[in-house]
Amino acid sequence: MKYADDIRQAVEVMKRGGVILYPTDTVWGIGCDATNAEAVAKIYKIKHREESKSMICLVDSENRVQRYVRDVPEVAWDVMTLATKPTTVILDGANGLASNLIAEDGSIAFRITQEEFSKELCYRMQRPIVSTSANISGEPAAQNYCDISEEILSAVDYVCQSRRNEHKPHQPSSIIRLRPNGEVTIIR
Repeated sequence: MKYADDIRQAVEVMKRGGVILYPTDTVWGIGCDATNAEAVAKIYKIKHREESKSMICLVDSENRVQRYVRDVPEVAWDVMTLATKPTTVILDGANGLASNLIAEDGSIAFRITQEEFSKELCYRMQRPIVSTSANISGEPAAQNYCDISEEILSAVDYVCQSRRNEHKPHQPSSIIRLRPNGEVTIIR
């Protein structure tokens, strides 16, 4: 399957409320339209994860972050653009996203991906995509496609073809909590 066809199919599935498996700038992810509460609920069910544990949204640009967070602290732009490895920022004031994706305190986690496939996927989707590791909650993250369990593979609506043959170590992103008052907390 061609790269463009793979992205087109994944976007079509997400726009219909489906859930996909896809390679990201870190580990393999389970994803869906981050504005669709029913699709987000499917991911919680697939992962056997409590809805009180929030998930990350992947986007292709700073502009996309600004559409879904009321007031982005100035330091967030520095963190997102100067980070040398994938870095997720948790920001207050989430809006326009599925309510079951937003944490109880109103925060949301965003990461701007620089990896070619996931960046193009986010760009074509034109809205944030949920990005949570492709594993049952509490089990090790799937670094490569070959690490994904049959239970996860059979539970999603579409499995991306790109990067399936890759066999190299991948790490989850760093996570930093940024408060509107400038307070910074390193989570991971």
